[in-house]
Amino acid sequence: MGSTPAEVPCDVVSDNRSGLGGGISDVYGEDLATLDQLVTPWVSSVASGYSLMRDPRYNKGLAFTDKERDAHYLTGLLPPVVLSQEVQERKLMHNLRQYTVPLQRYMALMDLQERNERLFYKLLIDNVEELLPVVYTPTVGEACQKYGSIFRKPQGLYISLKEKGKILEVLKNWPQRGIQVIVVTDGERILGLGDLGCQGMGIPVGKLSLYTALGGIRPSACLPITIDVGTNNEKLLNDEFYIGLKQRRATGQEYAEFLHEFMCAVKQNYGEKVLVQFEDFANHNAFDLLSKYSTSHLVFNDDIQGTASVVLAGLIAAQKVLGKSLADHTFLFLGAGEAGTGIAELIALKISKETGAPIDETRKKIWLVDSKGLIVSSRKESLQHFKQPWAHEHAPVKDLIGAVNAIKPTVLIGTSGVGQTFTQEVVEAMATNNEKPLILALSNPTSQAECTAEQAYTWTKGRAIFGSGSPFDPVEYDGKTYFPGQANNCYIFPGLGLGLIMSGAIRVRDDMLLAASEALAAQVTEENFANGLIYPPFSNIREISANIAASVAAKTYELGLASNLPRPKDLVKFAESCMYSPVYRNYR
Repeated sequence: MGSTPAEVPCDVVSDNRSGLGGGISDVYGEDLATLDQLVTPWVSSVASGYSLMRDPRYNKGLAFTDKERDAHYLTGLLPPVVLSQEVQERKLMHNLRQYTVPLQRYMALMDLQERNERLFYKLLIDNVEELLPVVYTPTVGEACQKYGSIFRKPQGLYISLKEKGKILEVLKNWPQRGIQVIVVTDGERILGLGDLGCQGMGIPVGKLSLYTALGGIRPSACLPITIDVGTNNEKLLNDEFYIGLKQRRATGQEYAEFLHEFMCAVKQNYGEKVLVQFEDFANHNAFDLLSKYSTSHLVFNDDIQGTASVVLAGLIAAQKVLGKSLADHTFLFLGAGEAGTGIAELIALKISKETGAPIDETRKKIWLVDSKGLIVSSRKESLQHFKQPWAHEHAPVKDLIGAVNAIKPTVLIGTSGVGQTFTQEVVEAMATNNEKPLILALSNPTSQAECTAEQAYTWTKGRAIFGSGSPFDPVEYDGKTYFPGQANNCYIFPGLGLGLIMSGAIRVRDDMLLAASEALAAQVTEENFANGLIYPPFSNIREISANIAASVAAKTYELGLASNLPRPKDLVKFAESCMYSPVYRNYR
């Protein structure tokens, strides 16, 4: 490093300014300040030496070369060994596998993300099938429930009611300016776990990790946000470790005005083309926000639209196994909230486009059951607006088994958020009515799934085509191994987001979701079908995302909603070239 002690005095002093046992002079008198005196938090702005190792964007840990250590004042601050990123990756995976508790793995991964960003994403991309259940469902659900207790270092932006009137100023506190994707939640309906308030931050953080790992969006272009308008969860309100506002949820006009200020501030600060993904809002707010802002902002609701797109992809792929068109099926949903009605509407739209029939007609192939029974026309007056299109002519039916026997569906889809509601009686009735019943138990996390993969295969004697929202292990039945498909939104939203960004989209349209579904379904191979899969394996998810992005971008250009002109000739190659690589960079 060239310096000698004589040239760089270490300024050891012995007076009372030096703090405990001598050290660097307290130039600003901070150690002398009493608790009621204000001090200024001075920091160094150059990423070199000690500060470089603590900047997760640039830190490489033991992978800094001798040359880099010399050039960036790191000599002596690290042990002498130099390890490659691949060796670091092997070591970390070995360490992660020692944990028997999934939440410990989650915390270890979050610590890594805060310490070494590129290594975190390299780990996630190379081991996606093993780590996806850790950074996302089901483990992220437990992490949100315990977020206050495990909270160490804040990630993302917290915008609470205390910031009303100055949300734009809060957004400007975020250090990155070139934001392309925001995932925002108000924590009212986290997975199937209910109101977790401010602790819902685990969801935007997890989703954006997947935007980067699976869709290649740069980490610096991603911003997780939690809107804290209070919580109605009594347990959290009485929890001394709870990290949010300890007050009841704001509703009505107060809520609407606060969200409007937020949406206006986002557009003002980041421009027309920033993608805002709404995540885990309660039903009434989710539909209202999507309807209100889809004409003025680039917005997308993953629970309504992402779930719909990935489920439709599975249904399109399943037709190759069943030898039927979508229009030949009768669909029955358990659950008529965001996911259920969102999926139903996209299925109806797809059938309408295939057959030329009006969407009012194609909706009649789709039936929904909510907590009060089958949704029928005699209930129309009392239904929430988003359920009304599904109120068909039929005698009232009180429960799911009654609906299965009356409607005789070929496809049963669970979006209820309530576990074990596809009982043996229900599944056996599906098997009686269908040679190959299509059963999708989509509620998350795993504990809330309507039935398990093992139950579906056992109760149908191995004839079911099964998919779920959370992962299930392969099932052995009657000497054959069945591989349950996972209708995971991770297949859709990273590629969709990349397609919107690379085309410079200014609005999201249903045709783009259909394009994403068709692109995903097209990537299921004959080998996948032979194993009972209606989704491709996650191991090549970046390739899948690039193809989805290309299809979404093509549709965006076709609809005249793209602003990045001219259109690239090869959209798949262009998508791949846009993707973030987590491989370490060399520093000069």
